[in-house]
Amino acid sequence: MRPSLESLKVLEICVASGSFARAAERLFLTPAAVSLRIRTLEEELGEPLFIRRGPRVVPTPKAVLLAKGVRRGMDEIDSALAAFEAASPPLRVTAPPTLATRWLAPRLSSYQRCEIELDVSADIRDQSDFDVAIRTGAGNWPGLEGFRLFPVQLTPLLAPSLAALLEPLVPETLATLPLLPHPDWERWFLSATGSVPPGLNFTRVEYPNHDLNVNAACAGEGVALVPLGFFEPLVKSGALVMPFDQVLDGPDWHFALFRNDDVRPGPREFCDWLYEQSRMTSVALEIRTK
Repeated sequence: MRPSLESLKVLEICVASGSFARAAERLFLTPAAVSLRIRTLEEELGEPLFIRRGPRVVPTPKAVLLAKGVRRGMDEIDSALAAFEAASPPLRVTAPPTLATRWLAPRLSSYQRCEIELDVSADIRDQSDFDVAIRTGAGNWPGLEGFRLFPVQLTPLLAPSLAALLEPLVPETLATLPLLPHPDWERWFLSATGSVPPGLNFTRVEYPNHDLNVNAACAGEGVALVPLGFFEPLVKSGALVMPFDQVLDGPDWHFALFRNDDVRPGPREFCDWLYEQSRMTSVALEIRTK
């Protein structure tokens, strides 16, 4: 019977370390366990591998030769594994533009488990075209398993020059300013004041994503209703003003999705990582808005 690879690895480390005690430290075992593994290996090979001289052990010439061969074999295994990992296809991730730019991209460099191929788009994709999709909605996508990341939280942001036009700046007077179109403006006013002011003044241009809305807001074109978590640096820098603490929370969430029939560990591991990142984001945002 051939000895196990694990036993041969113990032999190689014992020879390289020069003692069972140092080998035990490297292997996170007791010296007694290492000594027992070597005795078992000697019985399997039918000859001694070390000469015992009191507390010292000296490998036989044949043991040194075998250990060198095991080391070469382990190096070959390491090289083969590295080549296998390098040849693995990248994980295909699709995410909408603002989330990809403002939230995902600054964090991706910390994910080291595999290469990521990022598709920045809010368009619906065929399930065969991605491994992980970040999408916004109420959940329940057929054929996909979803990880809830964080809710869509909206609050008004506007340029300081526009905010200076109103005194006092309250939700009721905000309604007199040009509002960049968003389907949830009425819901925000309802949550902030209990009613929707009549005759809301929307700008004529409707931008397709939050980034463009914020660019327009920075230029003083109107008030943007956008996620604070994505644009807080612009508030901190003074480029935009957050006039109210009122944040419209949900009902939609950002989800990380992967196919139900995908048994590979990669997509689920990436979704687990996204979930952990989202928890840190949610805690930080909760602290800032209290």
